[in-house]
Amino acid sequence: MNTEYSQAVPATRRTSREQCLSRGAAVRGWQRLVLGVLCLFVLPGCGQQQSFPARPITLICPWSAGGGTDRVSRQMAMQLERRFGVPVNVINATGGSGVTGFTRGARSRPDGYTLMMMTVELSMLHWRELTEITHRDFAALSLLNRDAAALFVREDAEYVSLADLETAIREAPEPLKASGTAQGGIWHAAVAGWLDSRGLPADAVTWVSLNGSGPSLQELMAGGLDIVCCAVAEADALLASKRVRCLGVMAGQRLPTAADIPTFREQGADWEMAGWRGLGVPAGVPEDRLQILTDAVEAEATSEEFREFLSLAGFDHSFQPATEFGPTLEAQDRLFERVMTSDALGGVAADAAGGMVFPTVIGSLLLLAAAVAVSTRGAAVSNEAALTMSREGVLNAAAVVLSVAAFIASVDLVGFLVAATLVLLVLLLRFGTHPLKAGLIALTAAGAVQLLFAGVLRVPLPRGLWFEG
Repeated sequence: MNTEYSQAVPATRRTSREQCLSRGAAVRGWQRLVLGVLCLFVLPGCGQQQSFPARPITLICPWSAGGGTDRVSRQMAMQLERRFGVPVNVINATGGSGVTGFTRGARSRPDGYTLMMMTVELSMLHWRELTEITHRDFAALSLLNRDAAALFVREDAEYVSLADLETAIREAPEPLKASGTAQGGIWHAAVAGWLDSRGLPADAVTWVSLNGSGPSLQELMAGGLDIVCCAVAEADALLASKRVRCLGVMAGQRLPTAADIPTFREQGADWEMAGWRGLGVPAGVPEDRLQILTDAVEAEATSEEFREFLSLAGFDHSFQPATEFGPTLEAQDRLFERVMTSDALGGVAADAAGGMVFPTVIGSLLLLAAAVAVSTRGAAVSNEAALTMSREGVLNAAAVVLSVAAFIASVDLVGFLVAATLVLLVLLLRFGTHPLKAGLIALTAAGAVQLLFAGVLRVPLPRGLWFEG
């Protein structure tokens, strides 16, 4: 028995050891298999350099669908898509008088996969103190076109000439309503400048802030506006169907595509104003990719197809290559420094409310509340209780400060509604509110503010870069 037992133990141990070795070999086998599969996916990309572009490109349009800028954007996107062989998707990132779109473009990764449809507002917004984004945040690719401003009224309107409209503005018991773009945009500047040239204050006409000519023309036809200022090409369909009347173009001479429409100068108004559109990319795109994009955009912008599109749509073709477009942007910036700070438009710049005004005010109030919370809690009691409550106050203040910081950092990305809801939820939970109740209060409060400012007061709060479309 003892001999059998002594011989059995080593055998058992040998069996156990062999099983462990077998299991270890099996594990190592699976590891090698997984590693091999991964190599199958990784190695094909290691032996070759991917050509640019190798994935979809985004073209950001800062104005609404249906307007002139949107139409030019989609035509250029279609041609570039065909040239590159990858999708070129137009995203209408609207809001904040163009700030949302330009901010999204400037903050995009400078890898060449984001194009920006730049418009004249880029030279205006920072002079209105609505944003710090300027043309210097982009690398210019090409100027595509310029379009003179024009004034439109409904076909059944009582004024049939520029003089009739001026008389109506002077004699109307209440200011007429006009639009064409957001507050302080190029068409607003065009109208304000014309009024100033005729001895009328810039607020002689009430400007309704809308995101582009498309929504403005719809509102004109619905009876909500009396005047729309935009390019002739942007209203070509309504002109052709005789649903609107153009009273004049703010150009030095009649447009070849609309030779029957008189200029302002012909009607005694010494005033001109035009908008422009061009393509760019975020500053910092690698030189090799920038050159590829520059060559492609120049080829498409000077193509017969693009010229024909502009001609049929009534747009002017004012191509400039990148080497000329860059200096043009500098010149436009200096021009609008004078225009936007003039007496005629100084009030516009001072009174305009951008998408970040309300969030900034709320952030300031929350910081003030945090400071008050710390001071009052520390002064309410004394000794050990005061120390405990003071620490609690500091923690509460820190929660407020961190929440505000998170709100400011995320509001442009996720939008006011999401950011405000999350901040309110965190703060309510921090101060002991029941989770279900906190969620309902946060969502209801944020939603009510969104509706109030965006729907009633027409102050465009940030919608979020993920949700623009």
